[in-house]
Amino acid sequence: MSDSDNSVPALDIVDETFLAVPPGTVAAAFADSRSWTRYWPDLVLEVYTDRGDKGLRWTVRGALVGTMEVWLEPVLDGTLLHYFLRATPAAEDGTPLALRPAGLRREFDRRARAAKGIALGLKEILEDGREPGIPPRNNR
Repeated sequence: MSDSDNSVPALDIVDETFLAVPPGTVAAAFADSRSWTRYWPDLVLEVYTDRGDKGLRWTVRGALVGTMEVWLEPVLDGTLLHYFLRATPAAEDGTPLALRPAGLRREFDRRARAAKGIALGLKEILEDGREPGIPPRNNR
């Protein structure tokens, strides 16, 4: 999208997942840009705000054009991982695509499920078998 394109993004996805680990532990999972291609293989991300243990904000190019954010909020004995994706499907040349409603719903569902899959995958790895009710390891 060009700066002059003020249209509303076709996709506005929000997700939240609680991880029983400190924010710095979750931040480390996103700190290495090589992990981004694993999480979002069809997207090209460029950081425009690095908030350290509070997360990252990216511009998005590739299959989508727009913005994406991971906000890490300290909550109780862990982190609430907030995920925001505001983008529009794009052609190979980066121009926005106008999908039919059914196609847009499929893309929304696919991206929302992928976001939850990333969060739950991190939860499984980072919590490392932590039993419910047991304090998290301080593996910051």
